Amino acid sequence: MGITMLNPDALPAVDVYHQVAVATGSKLVFIAGQVAWDVDKDLAAQVEQCYVNVNAAVTAAGGSFDDVARLTVYAVDWTPDKMPALLEGIARGTAKIGTAAAPPATLIGVVALDVPEHLVEIEATAVLN
Repeated sequence: MGITMLNPDALPAVDVYHQVAVATGSKLVFIAGQVAWDVDKDLAAQVEQCYVNVNAAVTAAGGSFDDVARLTVYAVDWTPDKMPALLEGIARGTAKIGTAAAPPATLIGVVALDVPEHLVEIEATAVLN
């Protein structure tokens, strides 16, 4: 694995992800935003499916979710009260794919995605050896 995760003491402690990913691999994999096509309007279920989809994409490129160096999460009509559902989806998704990886992530609230049923979209960058 060409990724080392860090949480520098000088930065705020975050439980959900690491603040820094140091990549030493030589192959970059850019994964398009993943959505949950066959999941109902439950945010946690959609986040879980997005993680499964990102894992499938990085696996197809020859890696694993542990090689993901960064995630960007786009959430429709984001408000802080949705955080428990987001965290539940992350926990279920990482459990389903068998990883504890918590790469640096950015959460961006958006007005809408491609179709009204999609509540979240997650894109990723991975680094493979």
